[in-house]
Amino acid sequence: MKPVIEFCASNMHHGTDRVMKQLEQDEQYEVIEYGCLGNCGECYMYPYAMVDGEIVLAEDADELYGLIVAAVKRQQADREMLDKLLDDL
Repeated sequence: MKPVIEFCASNMHHGTDRVMKQLEQDEQYEVIEYGCLGNCGECYMYPYAMVDGEIVLAEDADELYGLIVAAVKRQQADREMLDKLLDDL
């Protein structure tokens, strides 16, 4: 299953449009843009996205890209560890 990365259209003034376009070119991600994600405080203050429901925010759009990729890897590792634990039961 592809990780779902969601962006808020209202957050594009932070440069997240560039991050979104970069991620869209990689077929391993499901990238979705919404008019609003309901995180107005974060949206106003920082560039941010949601990675499988988890808020990822950064000081700038360039940092956001790296944090998104790191969050995807961490979440995948967590799922693999949980699957292994469940298999051992």
